[in-house]
Amino acid sequence: MMLKIVIMGPAGSGKGTMSDLIADNYPVKHISTGNMFREEIRNNTELGQKANSYITQGKLVPDDVTVAMVKNRLSQEDCKDGYLLDGFPRSLVQAEAIKDLGINVVINLKIDENLLVDRIVYRRMCEDCKAIYNIKLNPLKDEEHCEVCGGKLYQRSDDTYEKLMVRLESYTEETQPVVDYYRKRGVVYDVDAGQSIEDVYKQIDQILTKIMEEKSI
Repeated sequence: MMLKIVIMGPAGSGKGTMSDLIADNYPVKHISTGNMFREEIRNNTELGQKANSYITQGKLVPDDVTVAMVKNRLSQEDCKDGYLLDGFPRSLVQAEAIKDLGINVVINLKIDENLLVDRIVYRRMCEDCKAIYNIKLNPLKDEEHCEVCGGKLYQRSDDTYEKLMVRLESYTEETQPVVDYYRKRGVVYDVDAGQSIEDVYKQIDQILTKIMEEKSI
């Protein structure tokens, strides 16, 4: 069975971490729209400039830009055996635009809003090795430098409380309906994302294992 997975959840729910673990253990290519946009922004492309004008305000990038980028990426050779979409679709328009792809698994990460605030507002990233820390949930002896390489730690521009509230509002208004859209199609699997990384992935692994076994019968 070819897995065509979408992982969903608000900012800070652990989509990126879970996506990496799934990609390490299942035959799927992890496609992160966030990473794709950041690369475009770093390269200062026309798409990057357009996307950055929305991202820095905590808003979603317009559907037409995102859909075109994702469809082009999924047409590449490394996605032929399966893929996992992280950060897409985020609107009903986007979901409708890829309905012909036959998404067969939607992992829905559910988490308490207060925990999201702690995860996002206190998140710090190393400028050099990109290691990620949380100065509240896992306090550091030195909150300014990376424990791995000594690089300087910084807070992403969209990791403030104000920007998080905008992102959560956008998620509730635009993305939650997408979860409902896929739920009607019987492909949504809810996961408690407020637990440890190990326990969250254990739930996901059990779900995917069961699906693979059922489809192979």
